[in-house]
Amino acid sequence: MFKLPVTTIALIIVCCGAIIGPLGMSAVNIAIPNLAADLQASASMVGWLPTLYLLSSVVFMLPCGKMADNYGRKRVYASGLGLNAFSALMCAIGSSIEWILFWRFVQGAAGAMIFGVGIAIITSVTPDKKRGMALGISAACVYIGLSIAPAIGGWLTELWGWRAVFFSQVPLVLLLLLSIKLFLHGEWKSELKTRFDWWGTVIFSLFSVCLVVGLSYVPSMLGLLLLILSVLCLLLFVVHQSQSRQPLIRVQMFIESRIFSLSLSTSFLMYASNFSLAFLLSLYLQYIKGLSPLQAGQVVLLQAVTMAIVAPFAGRLADKIQPRMIATSGCLVVAMGFLALSQLSVTSSIAYISSALLLLGVGFGLFSTPNNNAIMGAVSRNELGVASSSMNLSRTIGNLFGMSLVNLMFHHFLGDSTLSPDTNDALMSTISLAFNMSLSFVIVAMLVSSLRGRA
Repeated sequence: MFKLPVTTIALIIVCCGAIIGPLGMSAVNIAIPNLAADLQASASMVGWLPTLYLLSSVVFMLPCGKMADNYGRKRVYASGLGLNAFSALMCAIGSSIEWILFWRFVQGAAGAMIFGVGIAIITSVTPDKKRGMALGISAACVYIGLSIAPAIGGWLTELWGWRAVFFSQVPLVLLLLLSIKLFLHGEWKSELKTRFDWWGTVIFSLFSVCLVVGLSYVPSMLGLLLLILSVLCLLLFVVHQSQSRQPLIRVQMFIESRIFSLSLSTSFLMYASNFSLAFLLSLYLQYIKGLSPLQAGQVVLLQAVTMAIVAPFAGRLADKIQPRMIATSGCLVVAMGFLALSQLSVTSSIAYISSALLLLGVGFGLFSTPNNNAIMGAVSRNELGVASSSMNLSRTIGNLFGMSLVNLMFHHFLGDSTLSPDTNDALMSTISLAFNMSLSFVIVAMLVSSLRGRA
């Protein structure tokens, strides 16, 4: 009887999880207006739906990585899938916004277990010379999931209502859990089991909460105070980890490997530059160019589709050429794309915008997989779970940081104004400044990437 190797089985399962995962993020965002109307939720309460999911992911990312190294990466990954299905079911039967907010927080923790450990599983079972290709395929599946999730969310909401978006996740996850039970045999964990650092977890949780909540309240005094407190908690966390005998993450990892530390820094900058792109272009295409939501979505989709096509080839190339060279080249192409977008005006054509998005898609496809490959290849196999979580954490905090700066720009240029043809000039100024900011981030990322050294 034909039997697939464990490397292939693990890759298929993690890729399926990478496609299903965005249903808990992007697809749910499409259903929010219907959910709010049905539950008569206020705008402020609804605003916490994506924020709580993000907050929980940041809080639990490192602890989940440490648990995976200690107790087994497959075990933590499967537990995350099970928790994701249960919390989605709880959201689906919810009758109040407070109930759903609680279970969205739980679902964010499940997301940290899934995305924080999936890459560690692939790295654990894949030979070093084939790691780039495997990570490239995984990255492509993430982009595919992010591409189709909004369409699926809209379709389910339109046909059966917002609860269907949550219900739909349950059978898919149960099927994936059954596949893990039947086909993915073995367990992967560190040879050296260490005690769990509860104090480090508490300090890191305080840092995460102050950061996420503080950024959501900027530029108010409360927001600034929370951000200052988050910096102090981060410093305390670094000191505690450096002195702890059994830390959540060894601070020495950043000193021992320049590749590890600079690759994470590059990841933070690149994702800070890119996260607000879809939001900004959606406003530009609909309010300034007059496109319908469907037409605008089709234009924005071009970048994600291009990334999904390029990422596997970039991963295969990273197995043969230094990841630093490919990732830095990707940064350069992304910079060209943002340079084009920074010149947008009210008369820019759709073809011009599509060309810029094509550059961004190719550039990010070239960057993401080799950069991930460099991060995972720079640590020992005993710390793959922590490395995978750190990688996802840098991306998540980068997304949050970039979007928060864009929110500040909107507050400065538009204030509490309702978007209309009268505000198009202010909107255009905001979008231009935001794309120039993204360009600056990418230029710095390109310089940092070029300095990381040979793998």
